[in-house]
Amino acid sequence: MGDKGVNPDLVKERQKCTFNIQELVHLIDGGEQATRDRKEVEELVLAIKDIRDKVPEEYLSHKERYENAVRKTVMMVEVLKDHALKHSSFDAYKPSNMYRIQSGIIKDISPFMLHMGMFVPTIFGQASPEQMSEWLPKALSLQIVGTYAQTELGHGTFLRGLETTATYDPNTEEFVLNSPTITSYKWWPGGLAHTANHCIVVAQLYTKGQCYGVHPFFVQIRDLDTHMPLPGVKVGEIGPKLGFQTANNGFLGFQNFRIPRNCMLMKNSQVLKDGTYVKSKSEKLTYGTMVLIRVMIVADAAYEIGRAATIAVRYSAVRHQSKPKADQPEPQIIDYVTQQHKLFIAIATSHAFRTTGTWLWDTYSKVVADLGKGKLDQLPELHAIACCLKAVCSRDASSIVEQCRLACGGHGFMLSSNLPTIYGLVTATVTYEGEFTVMMLQTARYLVKAWKQAVDGTAMTPTVAYLVNYINNTNRKWDNTPEGIITGFQAVAAGKIKEAYESIQRHQKAGNDYEDAWNLASVQLVNASEAHCRAILCNVFWTEVQRLSSSISAPLAQVLRQLAELYLTYWTLEKRGDLLVYSSISKNDVAWQQQRYEQLLALIRPNAVGLVDSFDVRDEILNSTLGAYDGRVYERLFEEAMKSPLNAEPVNSSFHKYIKPFVEKSKL
Repeated sequence: MGDKGVNPDLVKERQKCTFNIQELVHLIDGGEQATRDRKEVEELVLAIKDIRDKVPEEYLSHKERYENAVRKTVMMVEVLKDHALKHSSFDAYKPSNMYRIQSGIIKDISPFMLHMGMFVPTIFGQASPEQMSEWLPKALSLQIVGTYAQTELGHGTFLRGLETTATYDPNTEEFVLNSPTITSYKWWPGGLAHTANHCIVVAQLYTKGQCYGVHPFFVQIRDLDTHMPLPGVKVGEIGPKLGFQTANNGFLGFQNFRIPRNCMLMKNSQVLKDGTYVKSKSEKLTYGTMVLIRVMIVADAAYEIGRAATIAVRYSAVRHQSKPKADQPEPQIIDYVTQQHKLFIAIATSHAFRTTGTWLWDTYSKVVADLGKGKLDQLPELHAIACCLKAVCSRDASSIVEQCRLACGGHGFMLSSNLPTIYGLVTATVTYEGEFTVMMLQTARYLVKAWKQAVDGTAMTPTVAYLVNYINNTNRKWDNTPEGIITGFQAVAAGKIKEAYESIQRHQKAGNDYEDAWNLASVQLVNASEAHCRAILCNVFWTEVQRLSSSISAPLAQVLRQLAELYLTYWTLEKRGDLLVYSSISKNDVAWQQQRYEQLLALIRPNAVGLVDSFDVRDEILNSTLGAYDGRVYERLFEEAMKSPLNAEPVNSSFHKYIKPFVEKSKL
């Protein structure tokens, strides 16, 4: 879009930019070809006739919103099916912005999201070659529509507590699925309610009178012609939520529902015809889909923060407020340092999470390749880092998106700003695919073992190798550099892990068994996991930006280094208390960091709009009256307000029905 009709404040902001925006667009997308692929998909979808809503989604009823989302998703899938088939290998799940246009067509969540998001990846990761050849073509061509049914009404992250049963009957070579209690009903799977006809069901496997724990099963739940639930299947929708209104989240129960033996996903473990159970090399292999989704959530958090930052930064460049100097016009609110403090960390965090998401994907891919060769030794470390990164990045994202919304004042409260919807999307990620606290405690189990290894002098895996430096409370001299900050965060993590470990031991010596001791120390354990995760985020972001600097232009390298340093400095100030306790940082160092932070805000300020332009989120995907490229904030707010059905007539019928009779009665 050219500068014609663009708010003059945004025109001026864009003229200040010191780097090549297109170069950063390519970097964020993963290369020039990736940008071309993304734009091709966007054009394909936006060219579809009648795919844009005439009435905004928020004015529709709950039922109408779902039906409209299905209508638009089917139109999209029809156009993108061939494109998606060309990109349907395992690498298709590498973090990418290629299909982000979906959030421009459906503001909330597509009821088909879990089909490609979890149903297909589970077949990829858990099905035997024979099963894959039978099911995958149907799933990829959408001859069948699937979802992933794991969470139950009574249990979510605690998989061992799931109650749905799959009992093998050797006489018929079938599994019999049952939901023995109300709490055993599947609850939450997206698309389950009225969209999917198949699902991966995670259930407790029973054979020969013995329970072998949770396993995934490929289950048809609806008739392919009539879409009616099959006999023995009870399925429906769970109702409105905070966000995810069109995800079609459902419940699912079974009563003596039979499926063939070969519907158990048998890549890792099997049940033979006679009912003999063949154990997997590692029970953690069953959790492969969840690890993949946790990897993807980090990249999704980066993208949603980028959307929120784009809206809030552009709005802040256009909005003028107050008169600090009587003889000067009202300044842009982006010139207030408090506003920069709220927003520039959002830009930096989006880059931090994107960079870390790519690094995590590379780690995941390597472990998956090793699993194919029978090497399982890196799996615990991957599980630990995926858990804490998923937890911390999702919670940071919800906090930052809300900060962006609040930075837009009252206008951020408008649904037409799209910030409330983005907040609903990101805050959901704090809970799904592993609730925050449980994820942190999963990582803590790994860290406690790692601390013991460090003390015992056993070989350490890469992400915890730093612990060796702190066994004897080695307090390195504080250094006011990015590398010094990273070392400081490692010192905090090591100190907290050590204290949590010693707390468990102390509670055990007092007569508690291990799990009670663990519970008593659990607040410290969560804090230790968060500190470990902060150290990883800081280290990966800074290291990757340094590595990239040699292959990109000098102006862009400088801006990315400023963002990375801002990220490190921001968290130094946020965690100054921890650093004062566990590192050798001094009060003077904290003051130095505060000054440096303010310098970095000033350095980033001229590039703020250029940086959010580089996220290259087109207006149709932003869906925001406040964040459009042209900055016509007030005009768009009015245009959107006039779409309200209440503005279709000057007098609403409720006046004659209720208000007028009430007022007349009050006169008597």
